[in-house]
Amino acid sequence: MRHSALLVIAHGSRDPRHAATVRALVRRVRSLRPGLRVETGFLDFNTPSVPRALESLAADGVRDVVALPLLLTRAFHAKADIPAVLHEAGARLPRLRIRQAGVLGPSPLLLDALERRLYEAGLTPADKSSTGVVLASAGSSDPEAIAVIADIAREWRHTGWCAVRPAFASASLPRTADAIRELRAAGVERIAVAPYVIAPGFLPDRIAADAREGGADFRAEPLSDCPEMARLMLHRHDAAVRAPLPAPTYAA
Repeated sequence: MRHSALLVIAHGSRDPRHAATVRALVRRVRSLRPGLRVETGFLDFNTPSVPRALESLAADGVRDVVALPLLLTRAFHAKADIPAVLHEAGARLPRLRIRQAGVLGPSPLLLDALERRLYEAGLTPADKSSTGVVLASAGSSDPEAIAVIADIAREWRHTGWCAVRPAFASASLPRTADAIRELRAAGVERIAVAPYVIAPGFLPDRIAADAREGGADFRAEPLSDCPEMARLMLHRHDAAVRAPLPAPTYAA
């Protein structure tokens, strides 16, 4: 019996592509580490819910769980929703020790994943110096999350792209189409949109529509189940396990 597990916590969506993508990503994580039990819980819309997933793990004799937010930035869900759900579940399941891992971003592996998707969309490494990239995030009302996207864009620019501009599908500006127009006005030869999102859904569809409206030359697909994502999830799991004082930790 495995007494420890990784619980991947996804937001959930009415769009069936979201859950399908999350489950494909979890399967890839399992394939990378067969000895680790990896399960999924959703905050909304899909099943199992996070509480039900934790109850199932406890019923199977699992005693230690790393709860990994499937989020790219540390915004409201990571700061409030997920800790609240885990705290409530921990109070009902006193034999289950739950550690919340850090969110996925920022990480060099995410930049590798973004570049993978851009190359799959038709670009090559030789195109970098003449290509501007719009780093298109879902957006957030959390200033910390917005600042992180801007920092990632600045860091990514130093890897060889001629320009990298952040953009947002909601809550913040600029929108993707506006960022594309700004790059055109600056004389950028070709422009690619790199969605900084995990799974298809309403906001990723808005990014795609804005990319078409702005006249982007290339548009990458969401990060989804690319290998770098799965490796990063295991890195976050391992860091949570190694931490001497995990925060937060729920135990009897």
